Amino acid sequence: MTVANSVSMSHSIAGRYAQAVFDIAMAEGQIDSLARETESLAAALAESDDLRALISSPKYSRAEQAAAIGAIASKMGLSPVMANTLQLMAKNRRLFVLPQLTERLAALIADARGEVTAEVTSAVALSDEQMDRLKQTLAEKSGKTVKLNTRVDDSLIGGMIVRLGSQMIDTSVRSKLASLQNVMKEVG
Repeated sequence: MTVANSVSMSHSIAGRYAQAVFDIAMAEGQIDSLARETESLAAALAESDDLRALISSPKYSRAEQAAAIGAIASKMGLSPVMANTLQLMAKNRRLFVLPQLTERLAALIADARGEVTAEVTSAVALSDEQMDRLKQTLAEKSGKTVKLNTRVDDSLIGGMIVRLGSQMIDTSVRSKLASLQNVMKEVG
């Protein structure tokens, strides 16, 4: 099996679990609590080497994974739906897709709420006022509530790069210099 097929299969498996959890939460009116749980799980995965090892290492048996994930779910105060889903994933040896599950759940929740996340890379940290103006402008263009994921990359020299869905707006000085360099190569 190629790596691309493996990644695709992981996303497919995670997508099915995520859709089931999302549908139950939506039917029960529990989208906000599902959003909090999803954020907590994603944060736990990002912060804990032990949790990442638990979900990906073949050295743990199904029973060990189920017991550990059950204890984690209890400690985190996860809903019965999420806790039972994690138990089912452990019994089916599917915990390795937990990162993709949290990504897919976050996307389903954002879509249900009419939200979209813009990835913003700027040369310098944006002020609160700049972020508010950017959110407002992007919300007007997209017709959705916009969340910003920001990061600083000083190699941009100035300006910013904004990715919103499949659209990308690059107003960085680095990009403008590269364009100018290409034009000068064509002339000379």
